[in-house]
Amino acid sequence: MSRKINIAIDGFSSCGKSTIAKAISMKYKMRYIDTGAMYRAITLYCIQNNIIVNGVVNIDMLESNLSNINVEFVYDLKEELSHTILNQLNVEDVIRGIEVSENVSIIAKIQMVREKLVFLQQKIGEQKNVVMDGRDIGTKVFPDAEVKFFITADAEVRAVRRLRELQLKNVEVSFTQVLDNIEMRDSNDTSRKINPLKMAEDAILIDNSQISLEEQSILIFSHIDKILIK
Repeated sequence: MSRKINIAIDGFSSCGKSTIAKAISMKYKMRYIDTGAMYRAITLYCIQNNIIVNGVVNIDMLESNLSNINVEFVYDLKEELSHTILNQLNVEDVIRGIEVSENVSIIAKIQMVREKLVFLQQKIGEQKNVVMDGRDIGTKVFPDAEVKFFITADAEVRAVRRLRELQLKNVEVSFTQVLDNIEMRDSNDTSRKINPLKMAEDAILIDNSQISLEEQSILIFSHIDKILIK
């Protein structure tokens, strides 16, 4: 790809944003950054260090520890996957568990956390050729991104997909638990005061409730190709 652009992907949880971003990354040889994994990694750190207990965050402890939290990504050539590294430990699997999922929206709405990660994300994007997914990429992190997508799907559809993912990882959880978690995260993401989840005015809306991955890819790639040939 000769023209260097940034692509922002926002949307609700369990809509397949990372799947879309990875497909774009592979097709157009772009660097993929999973911002959700960054928030999940900080949430895991908070859980492990008793900074968040029963949904309550010790803000003083978080502030004193924030500079000690280092999140980075390492690309595995064999698996063709990017792994999330928290303070030199691979936490890619554990950050996808239900405990982190139940707490990540609480951590993600804290201003000092968002400021730290938005700064890191914007620095990454300065060199262009980045595809990034999250909740506020098109509205806050990359407001000038050349291409923006907003992904949505029915909550029940997302719960089925998420349950299937967790079951493949041998995580014992019920459909009701997954659906409740998704609905809670939707509420938290859209109602938080700092950079709430919302569709950017110039974003392209993709509802993948009733379309296949192949149909979705064709649709998204066609939009990107239009920008690249301008």
